[in-house]
This record gives sequence, C-alpha cells and structure tokens, in this order.
Amino acid sequence: MKIPFLNLHNVRPALAILFGTCLIPAFAPAAAQSLPNLFPFPNQTGVSETYNANGAAIDLTGPFFQSLGTNGRSCSSCHRPSQGWTISAAGMQALFAMTQGLDPVFRPVDGSNCDHNIDTSTLAARRQAYSLLINRGLIRIALAVPANAEFTVVNVANPYGCSDPFTLSMYRRPLPATNLRFLSAVMWDARESSPQTGTQKITYSTNPADLQADLAHQALDATTGHAQGAALSVELQREIVNFEMRLATAQAYDYLAGSLSGHGATGGPKTLAQQTIPTFFVGINDPLGGNPLGTPFTPVIFNLYDAWTNNPSSSRRASIARGQALFNSKPINITGVAGLNDDLNMASISGTCGTCHDAPNAGDHSLPVPLNIGVSDVNSALDVSYLPVFTLQNKTTLEIVTTTDPARAMITGLWKDIGKVKGPVLRGLAARAPYFHNGSATTLEDVLDFYNTRFNIGLTAQEKADLVAFLESL
Repeated sequence: MKIPFLNLHNVRPALAILFGTCLIPAFAPAAAQSLPNLFPFPNQTGVSETYNANGAAIDLTGPFFQSLGTNGRSCSSCHRPSQGWTISAAGMQALFAMTQGLDPVFRPVDGSNCDHNIDTSTLAARRQAYSLLINRGLIRIALAVPANAEFTVVNVANPYGCSDPFTLSMYRRPLPATNLRFLSAVMWDARESSPQTGTQKITYSTNPADLQADLAHQALDATTGHAQGAALSVELQREIVNFEMRLATAQAYDYLAGSLSGHGATGGPKTLAQQTIPTFFVGINDPLGGNPLGTPFTPVIFNLYDAWTNNPSSSRRASIARGQALFNSKPINITGVAGLNDDLNMASISGTCGTCHDAPNAGDHSLPVPLNIGVSDVNSALDVSYLPVFTLQNKTTLEIVTTTDPARAMITGLWKDIGKVKGPVLRGLAARAPYFHNGSATTLEDVLDFYNTRFNIGLTAQEKADLVAFLESL
C-alpha cells in the first residue's frame, strides 16, 4: 500500500489554502492559481480528497476565493479545502500560530467571542479574544429574537460579554461548502431555507432550483455579514453557487486500511459524486413516509464497504465494515427528541442511525426536519461550559427553559423549535473536528459516547471502535 504522494510543487497551493496568505516565506507559492482535482489533504487518520465534477482543477482565482468585502475575508476563510471545506480547531490553531492571529478569519465582527469591549492589540489578547474560534472552530452568530416569538429572553449568562437579550450571540461551526447536493436545508437552523428570511423551503418538486437560490442568498448574507461587504451581484452569487455545487468531498485513504476505493470498496469522493449525487432527491429513503416516490425505507444507509466484510487480510478494513453494519443495524430506542417523538405523538420509536441520517451513502437527513437531541442542553453529556446560557420563558404558559442555543426557534419564533438543528452530511468527517453544531464533541469517540449515553444504546468498546473506524472512513 502506498500513501498518496505529495510533492512540493503540489503542496504549495495547498498550503496557501490551508494557511491563507500569510505563509512561511520558503513555502509561499509565487502564484497559486489552481488546486489539482483530487488533491490529497492529510488528516489524523488518512487523506481526504475533493472531486470537481467537471473534471478540471479547482480554480483558486474565482469569487469563492476572492476578498469581496472590506475585512480581507473570502468564502474560503471559513471554508478551507484542507479542512473539509469548513474549519477545524486544529487548523485554526495552526493558522493562529503562523499568522499571530492576524489572518482575516480572526476578525471581531464574528470571529471573536464578542464584538465589543475586546482587546486584540497583542498576541495574548488576540488568543483570548478568539479562543472559541481557536479551540472549538466556532463563529459567533448574532440573531435578533423574532418579533412574533412565543417566548421572551429573561436572562443571558454569556461569559464573553455579549449578553443582549434582544440580539442573541450563539456560537456555531461553519458547515462544509461541499457535498451540497444532499442538503435539504441550508445552515444549522435552516435560516437560509426559511420563508421568514425571504428564502425557500427545499422540497422535492422545487429542487434543485430552491437549493441554488438558497445558497445564493447565503453567499449574499455571508458577504454582507461575515466579510462586511456590499451586496454581491447576481452573477457573482451564481458563480459561487455553481462552484460549490460541483464539489464532492470524502475520505479517500486510510493509513491502516489503504485506499477506501480499493479491494472492492466504493469509498472516496469520485464515487460519491458519480453514484450518489445524481440519484439523490429530497425525501429519498425517508423512514416516516415522506419519500415522494413511495419507496419503503431501508435502514441500510451505507454499502461502501460491503466487500470488506469479514476481511481477514486487514483488521482495519474488517473493523470499518463492521462499523458500517452497526450504523445500518444497531437498534436505538429514540425517546425525547423534539421534532420526532412529539410530532409523531410516539413516546418511543424503534430506530437506527439511519432514522435521522437516511440519505443513502451520504448520511444527511433527506427532508428538512430539524431535531433537538439535547446537544444544546445545559446538562448535556458533553462539556458545554464554554457556551452562554439563555433562559427563555413561554409567553402563554410561563414555562421556563434554559439552553445554550435556541437554534431554530430564533428563526420561527416557535417555542417547540427551541434547540432544534439540522443534521450534517456525514461524508468527510475526519477532516473537520470538532463535531456537532457547537463543537462540543472534540472527537468522534465523544460523538458516540454522547449518543450511547443519550439513548442508552449499550455499545461495547469493540462496537465503539468499529463505528469510529467507519465514520473516519467517510
């Protein structure tokens, strides 16, 4: 087995994207114009690659990579090819160290823990001001409480100072700007796919035009907000969306298992683009009757590594195959999930991982159904002590709820939407730690521990190891 070869000529443009414009002089490319298609980016467990559907090299001079605002940022500031087209905590730590916290991603508008009463004059001050971005890969999202909200914000306990009860500061991971064809909602809280914001709900009958329109609106909002720029022209919005829609990203090589498209397997980004993306549609394989074609649900979500089942030649390949089987079949007694148990009036639902990650070989939720599984709860099994705590009161019942992120409720104003977020596409996970919308799971082991505790699944140590191996191979 050979690990994909990286020569210095090819590494130079990759470093430009990984670290931005402030590079160690010895590695600074004279003019990085493109990134070779399927360029390998190493991560902790292997190598991820991005496949450009038109077969060409990835153009690094297009509007996605241009500074279109006033603070030096581009789309790629928070959506870096080397980090799964998002940002990782490890990547931000390296970037902060290399640039002394002066790269455009480190800007007080939303990169700092708060946007007022902060000090960024020294290296130590910047490290403190941008601690959530550095340590958790979190961007500050400030949203006004909807005028028609069914709740009031009675208290905000924000350790970083942004305690306005009318415009709430929440901290979220940027979602990847790749594998977008699988999306049934744009953004964690679906705010770019919501009539409340002037965007469209994504449906079977209107897709993919609705997705493209929502992504264009998202590019516009990102430029005027994150980049502090003027409104993008329609043409620039179209160019950015067309660029994003061509990209498919996945883990392509595992240091222990070898090529993830070898030995009969069908992992990697090229097969993802060529097989899954053309066949995906909104509602595909929905477990609750939402498939517009009426096709019955199958819990067999992934079949990438069927050929590796009981593979005696590689313990890692066998572990990945076992993990895939567990993902497809391990029973989960789903209880207390807002958006699922309450909407169906079922206290308990017998499911699997595929109940909420139903899109075949992608793992996204094929319908726009935001859920609250408890990741934002103040008593989460994960450490959320670094997040603010919001105390909300129902205007009618006077019920009190505390949460670290009201999530979807900040868009709809609905009490029942507190804490609800969409699930992400699972491909390319290894490149983009930490996990969940608030970065509360540092590793994939933490993710599994959360689910194991939350739903009392009863995973053994071997099952956890196999599931992690599988998730790392996506």
